[in-house]
Amino acid sequence: MASQQTKNFVLPLIIIGILYFILGFVTWINGALIPFMKTINELTDAQSYLVASASYISFVVMALPASYVINKVGYRKGMSLGLALMAAGALVFIPAAEARTYWVFLTGIFIQGTGMTILQTAINPYVTILGPIDSAAKRISLMGICNKTAGALGSFIFGALLLSGIDDIKQKLTEVSADEKVTLLNEMADSVVVPYITMAIALGFLSLLIIKASLPHVEAADNEEADAQEGASKKTSIFQFPHLWLGVLALFVYVGVEVIAGDTIISYGLSLGMPGEKAKSFTLMTLFAMVGTYGIGALLIPRFISQKTALTVSAILGIVFGIGIVSTTGFVSVLFVAALGIANALVWPSIWPLALNGLGKFTKTASALLVMAISGGAIIPPLYGLLVDSKKAEQIGQGVEQAVAQSQAATSSYWILFPCYAIILYYALHGHKVGLKK
Repeated sequence: MASQQTKNFVLPLIIIGILYFILGFVTWINGALIPFMKTINELTDAQSYLVASASYISFVVMALPASYVINKVGYRKGMSLGLALMAAGALVFIPAAEARTYWVFLTGIFIQGTGMTILQTAINPYVTILGPIDSAAKRISLMGICNKTAGALGSFIFGALLLSGIDDIKQKLTEVSADEKVTLLNEMADSVVVPYITMAIALGFLSLLIIKASLPHVEAADNEEADAQEGASKKTSIFQFPHLWLGVLALFVYVGVEVIAGDTIISYGLSLGMPGEKAKSFTLMTLFAMVGTYGIGALLIPRFISQKTALTVSAILGIVFGIGIVSTTGFVSVLFVAALGIANALVWPSIWPLALNGLGKFTKTASALLVMAISGGAIIPPLYGLLVDSKKAEQIGQGVEQAVAQSQAATSSYWILFPCYAIILYYALHGHKVGLKK
């Protein structure tokens, strides 16, 4: 019976794995988009990180509506709708490139983020409740391998397409006339058109295919009957699960540090004076670190280590690697940023099952709240950018050379990581148990 049940889950897991792959591909090209947008739209550091904000803020705005949609149409149609919206967002990049207008680019990114919100709201609880809750982190780790492998591929492809020759272009921009400068920037902006048309076609095709996909109907177990048998009062509100809300907070700060690790590393390398041809591949290091750690998690959880232990170790490693970033310089410091991929990999797979534990009929609403926590990626990276701008301006005011001020400000601003990992560590040690019966 167990063997047959496992076989029944294989095809759905493959399909969900493909969707995680798509999410990873679209999400992690932001690392290349940020320095690209900064150049073609002549932005500050803080302004450039609005690329991440536009993508992740949609998780605040659209998560609860996404939950409503999923409740109405089901997981499969919700996945299809999410893919269709992502395709629509990709098409917005065409007029954005023609006008070279930043807010139009951000609009396209927001629409894609809306599609990703619906897709995330559908696939994360689906894969969590598709099998035993104790092995949910293992299944999510396998999905994470798909997600981050796609992220590495997307970062590599878009880094090559958008950032090749960026150093020469920056140099030319300082030498040419105003009209020639506009022409150069317009040509650079046009380089996004073909990739995003291709992306839109692929996403639209998959949106149609997923309607016919063989996905079994699954629902979280309703725990009210068990609670009643044990003499406990029945839960009547999502606010009666403090461990969920602490999980939302932990996931919020986690997504923030994950985005910092992946989306700032290229800009960080550039700020340290490294050539664009070298820096454009730095996001790959972060993603490869995550993929390797996902593989370890899939092998060890839950047979050898628990989800709680994985989360605890991850938080401690985040603090250790953060100290490494701010206390070293040059490429060694960049390597510590990439090593955050090791610290981050098992946080998402561990928080989801711990936060959804015992939610029963509230699982879909709780999932929407957890998806809203992805908005940490919209808030924390721009805060890092603001810190960089502030520290740089302060040092330049003290007479420090601009290039030196930029690199020192970028390094020291990584202190923003520490309170985030401290919150994750608290949730691993105690927060996930608050309000649950022993």
